[in-house]
Amino acid sequence: MEKTNPDDIICIEETTVTVRSYRHRTTVPSKIFKYLDLKQGDSLRWIAMNDGTVFIKKLNAPDPAKET
Repeated sequence: MEKTNPDDIICIEETTVTVRSYRHRTTVPSKIFKYLDLKQGDSLRWIAMNDGTVFIKKLNAPDPAKET
């Protein structure tokens, strides 16, 4: 695993996974939600690495005004 510089860490949060039938859910912690400036319709891309590291990247919702 690549070393992480502690100065690069903005916050560390933990959440719990909820499993209901085939659905698997977790909550985005409020500090992360605000940091990513998440809005209704935004998507998150999950990238899993062989070493167990997972990256999460915000994908902005498409701008309906630009789709003509």
